Amino acid sequence: MNNNQHVLIVGFGNQFRRDDGVGPYVVNLVRVTLGLLPLEPLDDGFDTLGEAVDTIVLHQLTPELAETIKDYELLIFVDAHVGNLPDPIREVRLDAAYTQPFVSHQFHPSTVLALAQQLYGHAPRTVLFSIRGHDFDFGEGLSPETQVLARAVATRIMATIQEVSGNTDCKPASDVDGVLIA
Repeated sequence: MNNNQHVLIVGFGNQFRRDDGVGPYVVNLVRVTLGLLPLEPLDDGFDTLGEAVDTIVLHQLTPELAETIKDYELLIFVDAHVGNLPDPIREVRLDAAYTQPFVSHQFHPSTVLALAQQLYGHAPRTVLFSIRGHDFDFGEGLSPETQVLARAVATRIMATIQEVSGNTDCKPASDVDGVLIA
């Protein structure tokens, strides 16, 4: 494996609070598109790290993630937002910086990058996809509106992987049930 093409996709959020689970949902869309099985609700993906494209899901970001990300060249975070951003999908390049999170018990993705840079001398090139959630009530499954947005982000992530790897054989992102989302 060429480390210059080593990609990690991190979907984070609470899968039992409907649209807050959009990050893990997108991770599973990408996994299926790559020919991998989707992660089970309580499987975080850490046991399968070491591929050209790795995927993990987390309830929330923690400082320990800095050690995991230190060897990757490209890191993609996927999370929900509550409509506080004007865009239904926001794609932002992140820099390593200590950033105050919205809620004090959470880590901002930029802070995880800053820790990796400070502790290990490397923070990967990073993109954050923030997807508008519409329903954060207790329960499983996404609202129809957020599901459409999730599929668009999975397609964009596959295009990003294709750009990074130079692989023109990447298929369109597919639904967890195998339905194409192109």
